Amino acid sequence: MSNDARTDGGTASATDTGASAGALARIDGYRILLYLGLVGMLAFFLIPIESGLVTSFKTPGGVSGSLPFAPPTSSTFTLEKWQSAFDALGRGLINSALYAIPATVISALLGSFAAYGITQSNWKQKYKAPLLALFVAGIFIPYQAVLVPLSQFWSMVPLQEWLGFLWALGINNDYVGVIELIVTHVAYGLPICTVLFRSYYKNMSEEMIEAARLDGASIRRIYRRIVLPLSGPMFAVVLIYQFTQIWNDLLFTLVLVQTESSAAAPIVLILAGLGTSLEGQDFALRMAGAFIAALPTLAVYIAFGEEFAEGVAT
Repeated sequence: MSNDARTDGGTASATDTGASAGALARIDGYRILLYLGLVGMLAFFLIPIESGLVTSFKTPGGVSGSLPFAPPTSSTFTLEKWQSAFDALGRGLINSALYAIPATVISALLGSFAAYGITQSNWKQKYKAPLLALFVAGIFIPYQAVLVPLSQFWSMVPLQEWLGFLWALGINNDYVGVIELIVTHVAYGLPICTVLFRSYYKNMSEEMIEAARLDGASIRRIYRRIVLPLSGPMFAVVLIYQFTQIWNDLLFTLVLVQTESSAAAPIVLILAGLGTSLEGQDFALRMAGAFIAALPTLAVYIAFGEEFAEGVAT
């Protein structure tokens, strides 16, 4: 091999090495910027949570005498606010669960039924399209637009009389508001549940459904044996979404239950007045109450997190 060839080979190798080093430097620069951006976003979202959490463990003097995000010292640390918040919100936790869990499960099941009928049934398309349009339109009805009709509707329904046998058993008749909340949240959550399930069922194998039909399976048997077992990921998505919306809703609660002194008052209604007095705001108590109120939704996310990620991906 000539000296010129060796020289050219060496030059090409050096050029390739330089180009690779430059590319690696650019990649490392992008990676550093990406990590810095992620750390900044993480801090942006976590600092308010950290501030609320450390505030809940401070005495009144610690709250007023330190920065919001500064941890409590040994002299300002207390668990009293958490105990007080639990005592104040215990009744509300039970009442919220009484309507949030049934309303979530019922709306998810009805949404699955409706979506299955719209996507997998043998109806003609001219019937399916208007029905789907009604469900989609229901998603865009704001809460504020139905408050007056909602209150008028429940004032005309004699639930107090129909459920007289419950009040005879010693149950406080204020709990009629819990039943009203269940029905209201089911009706209002049904459109979004149906649309979510429809998007999932549209991607389901048509060959599998058709094979079941050819084997003589009825529409109910196909749903029970094939569609329902495969709907776990979307059920997780719908359950998390619906439970979070229902648990945190204050507007319908204010209309149907109205006052935190009611025996059926849910946690969001009690939380709204927690730590408020003529002396001012008890920020530590309010922060402790906010974290207690958030624990059930956090538990639901943890319980269905894996299925939720799978359902969102599909």
